[in-house]
Amino acid sequence: MQIKLTHNNPTNVTLSISADAETLNKIKQATVKRLGKNTKVAGFREGKAPMEVIEKNLDQNTLQSEFIDATLNHFYVEAITKENLRVIGQPSVNLKKFVPFTTFDFEITADVLGEVKLADYSKISKTKPSVKVTAKDVNGVLESLRTRSAEKKPSDKPAKDGDEISIDFKGSDSKGEPVNGAEGKDYPLVLGSNTFIPGFEENLIGLKAKEKKKFTLTFPKSYQVKALQNKKVTFDITVKAVNQLILPKLDDQFAAKAGPFKTLEELKKNIKQQLEIEQQTEVDRKFENELLQEIAKKTTVAIPKAVIDDQIKRIEENEKQNLIYRGQTWQEHLEAEGQTAEQHSESKRPEAEEQVKIGIIIGAIGDKEKINVTPEELEVRMQLLKGQYQDPKMQAELDSDQGRQDIASRLRSEKIVQKLVDIVTKKKS
Repeated sequence: MQIKLTHNNPTNVTLSISADAETLNKIKQATVKRLGKNTKVAGFREGKAPMEVIEKNLDQNTLQSEFIDATLNHFYVEAITKENLRVIGQPSVNLKKFVPFTTFDFEITADVLGEVKLADYSKISKTKPSVKVTAKDVNGVLESLRTRSAEKKPSDKPAKDGDEISIDFKGSDSKGEPVNGAEGKDYPLVLGSNTFIPGFEENLIGLKAKEKKKFTLTFPKSYQVKALQNKKVTFDITVKAVNQLILPKLDDQFAAKAGPFKTLEELKKNIKQQLEIEQQTEVDRKFENELLQEIAKKTTVAIPKAVIDDQIKRIEENEKQNLIYRGQTWQEHLEAEGQTAEQHSESKRPEAEEQVKIGIIIGAIGDKEKINVTPEELEVRMQLLKGQYQDPKMQAELDSDQGRQDIASRLRSEKIVQKLVDIVTKKKS
């Protein structure tokens, strides 16, 4: 086999390949043998005739078509392996010269991942942060539990901090147009819970059932919905009901109702343990993400545009799924953001590039550190997941080849990231 590699640009190559006669003959014989298994030849049992006899009885168009496919696959895999290319997506193939079974010249043009110049992560030194759950944190959870289990007593008095009110609300902009995400009906709100933006709950104190109020607030600059950040919204409020909350006493009896606890101290201890797990998990994920982002900034790799475009599509699909839960259409979201579909996609390009790059970095570190998933590790993870998801459809997805491959890939990534964390924190594994 002769190969000529041409780099059209850092992420696109053309392979010009000329097959050798010896390998072509082997591929031909293998193709004839495979097709001959289902070919009947007079005077011979099925599949038992000599190869030259079988070949004469085969449909020649079928033989050549099967031979071409087998030859392309064989030399394509051999060529990209020999040239150490990481092909992305479906390559284009151009058959340049074909003399049946003796001459086979073709070209393949493909997008490829450029050389990964991985940052030296072994020189990074970091301390993994820990968390400390305070008595205030525990008391906050206890108060939330008390509120959820409180007795509700209808009140005709003005609403005060600690009361639960049911409201209808609608937000509009300076032009009087409705603001997406700023409306609700029969919404239960505990005054003083700081559930809404600053100033909202304060405006409701003193209102009675069936009373209405109109006021304007400015959303915080750091508000999670970008379209509402620093935006002035006028709210029309109708109080449907006011309920006084009669909170249960914090004692052993309350703890027993909250769960399998004999005493209030047991409940507090359990809350603290759960908070420690949740907070440490959150801190760990943030630490890992910041570490990978730091390595990404110091790593260079050329990535095909098509790969980034595919990642943008995945980001937007997730975004659309979340909008469904919020009752908002994609077009409404684009209008709220003040963007066209094309502008929105382009705004996601930096995020997509970073995500793809980090994925490549994780794989490169895994290769360098020789990290793999053993069959035993995969089986343990599969059994754990099957225990969590009892739905027959989910069980079938997990058992599929693609499902097992996805789980194995995820497990390998987890092992790689953990190895990376051990290295930068100088932890011996």
